[in-house]
Amino acid sequence: MPQIMHGDHRIYYEVHGDGPRMLLFNGSGATVDKSALLIGVFAKHFTVAVHDQRGLGRSGVPVGPYTMAEYALDGARVLDELGWDSCLVIGISFGGMVAQEFAVTWPERVQKLALLCTSPGGRLGASYPLHELAELSPPDRAAVYLPLLDTRFTSDWLQQHPVDAALVADIAGRRSDSLSQEQIRGEREQLRARSEHDVGERLAGVTAPTFVAAGRFDGIAPLVNSETIAALIPDATLHVYEGGHMFMVQDRTALPDIFSFLSQDSTEVAP
Repeated sequence: MPQIMHGDHRIYYEVHGDGPRMLLFNGSGATVDKSALLIGVFAKHFTVAVHDQRGLGRSGVPVGPYTMAEYALDGARVLDELGWDSCLVIGISFGGMVAQEFAVTWPERVQKLALLCTSPGGRLGASYPLHELAELSPPDRAAVYLPLLDTRFTSDWLQQHPVDAALVADIAGRRSDSLSQEQIRGEREQLRARSEHDVGERLAGVTAPTFVAAGRFDGIAPLVNSETIAALIPDATLHVYEGGHMFMVQDRTALPDIFSFLSQDSTEVAP
């Protein structure tokens, strides 16, 4: 079991695939195990390093509160463990927030940056405050969460769009997994740190070419937030897809575009 110990904090990580080196920062509540299918897709094109972020999965649940800087530092420790001076960096949703923090802290370690369905935070554009859903009953939480995933998602829409309905069912299944009290604490610490994310005024320090992508109907990380990120990063391009927070699955053009951007002129591979 590959893991890094830093003091009393354990970081579980895995490396998959072959090709240009990539560090993947995952979304809220997402673990290596829950993201196996997505990791497998990326691993067909890249050498993907991915870890369970602090408080989640097989990583430790250190005493909180957690900060976005600590989440970024955990990613840097994975690169140090692997001996990677720099690599491609991709962040999805919450992982996009961590990837922004990583890129402004260690710009020299980022060859290219992909920020997907995410936000700069603070007054320049925060994602929906998911921590506010924690105290709701499961039915109430589902009623609020569904249109956040995609603002078009109603009962009628899902009846007419079976692919979207299957996505919703899959998410509901993954969220129903039983968690220990420690794991619940870890998830809540993540959501609290997420609520304090605020990197917008530092994004001018990102030096890597950056692919910013958003779903047109995303209620968690609204399109305007990606527009702001793309405007603040010097070498960024904005790409808008037909979908919500899960646009990578909903719009078949998204992943090929991301692969093309990351693969172009990226030749360094893991030993």
